[in-house]
Amino acid sequence: MTEYLPKEVLEGLQAARKADLNKKSRLRVQVGDEVYRVLRFWDGGFALDAENAPHLRGLVDLYNGGVHLYQCLIVASGEEDGEMVYEFKRNTAAVDRAPLDFVRDENAPAGLLASPDA
Repeated sequence: MTEYLPKEVLEGLQAARKADLNKKSRLRVQVGDEVYRVLRFWDGGFALDAENAPHLRGLVDLYNGGVHLYQCLIVASGEEDGEMVYEFKRNTAAVDRAPLDFVRDENAPAGLLASPDA
């Protein structure tokens, strides 16, 4: 159906779709001090606006608003429909503390109270 529409109408529709995706998405990619808004996100990667996105490669951080979701190793796979598409080589969930190297007992106390004479 899109082959019957004039070129200007198609460009207008694509611009409107990008603007809508930009408004809805809270996801962003941070590379050093640079921040880029994510247009689309899926299990294997994400897409940025091709006009603003550099040819990223390496380690980036993915945020949802202010929440750090993932630390990702990425590679740019190409440009499609005005979007720069990046694929994950590694996608690790961000945690707020170091992982434990032992099994914690489910019934272990949360903490110990000091004796009153100490």
